[in-house]
Amino acid sequence: MAHYGAMATTRTVPWAELDTIFFDAGNTFLSMDFDRVAAAAASLGVECSGRQLERAEAAARPVLSAALAERRTTEGGGAFRFYLRATLERLPASCRDDVELEAVVSGLAERLFLPGRNDRLWNRKLPGRREALERIRALGYRMVVVSNSDGSMARTLTRIGMDQLFDGLVDSTVVGFEKPDPRIFEVALDLVDARPERTVHVGDLYAADVVGAWAAGVHAVLLDPWADWPEMDCPTVADLDELASLLPGPQGRA
Repeated sequence: MAHYGAMATTRTVPWAELDTIFFDAGNTFLSMDFDRVAAAAASLGVECSGRQLERAEAAARPVLSAALAERRTTEGGGAFRFYLRATLERLPASCRDDVELEAVVSGLAERLFLPGRNDRLWNRKLPGRREALERIRALGYRMVVVSNSDGSMARTLTRIGMDQLFDGLVDSTVVGFEKPDPRIFEVALDLVDARPERTVHVGDLYAADVVGAWAAGVHAVLLDPWADWPEMDCPTVADLDELASLLPGPQGRA
């Protein structure tokens, strides 16, 4: 597990040598329905907007990543409760004591956590991401979704109308391996006959996406839309538009 803070060396990505891109799904091109979460929170006495929750969730990612070293999973009820609590703690003017906060987390988890039905909550297309993905696809890259999910990711992609953008999908519950286990990336490599040294994975959690990709010999880029992460030992981009701007077309690739 990496230490967050000043890093002596940042790994680089050989952009001109890539031909395949793996994408995490959650917080990469789709997100929770934050307006739905805000409405549920309001029913429990927490007034916030969907936009405030979206910002707080991003700020919670380094904490969630650090906890992954102990939990070793991003899935399941316990991980979801930890995720909710870390997000609520980062809302503006959050001053709830532990007992009150835990009651809100329990209430939200009861309303929102549906095993095997993540598609009911994780179904909001992030603005501009489809256009960025189409731009990347037009450059000629193979594109695969590699997601820690509950078996519902195929339904989610169909539901948001993005299933045709990708050459393949690897859902952790379906294949039996969860990031950062390198085997989930090896499944994805085999799926499209890709070579790890010519592949980059893009995701929002260092401990799952970056550590896992590196363990499989795949390059990695961390999404950091609001500069919430400290100086890291991996490349970061704000969004998929910035990623697309780094990718050469066919004439610029080795």
